[in-house]
Amino acid sequence: MGLLKVHIHRGINLAVRDVRTSDPYVIVRMGKQKLKTRVVKKNVNPVWDETLTLSVSEPLPVKIEVYDRDTFSLDDKMGDAVFDTQPFLESVKMHLDKLSNEAIITTVKPTKTNCLAEESQIKWVNGKVIQNMVLRLQNVECGEVEIQLSWIDISSSRGL
Repeated sequence: MGLLKVHIHRGINLAVRDVRTSDPYVIVRMGKQKLKTRVVKKNVNPVWDETLTLSVSEPLPVKIEVYDRDTFSLDDKMGDAVFDTQPFLESVKMHLDKLSNEAIITTVKPTKTNCLAEESQIKWVNGKVIQNMVLRLQNVECGEVEIQLSWIDISSSRGL
């Protein structure tokens, strides 16, 4: 089907797991795929600014897990969040070539079944479908992660 680019922008007010700070990194999982960001040392408001790319053949949920890197023991979990790729992938399938730049395709509202901290708009920007999200971490006392989704259609790029 294509490639889902998950840009892990930053963490906000992440949980403290070391003395007054943490050394966070993010793991992104979809199906059997697992990708990881670098560790940002001593920061509960880290900026990763990294893009991880997942191969998508069916609309599976994506799980984001945040961990604190520890040298001499197992890494501490700092929360997780899950989001549904279905609304984004449905938007990708639409014929959007005639939309104006920055056009809003649809809005995804926070519900009990997603981890959105606020409404998330799926937009047509510079010829691409993108979605910015703020995900509230679960199973932890505090923390959010800002990400952006974008799409690479591998079927149209063949033969280039």
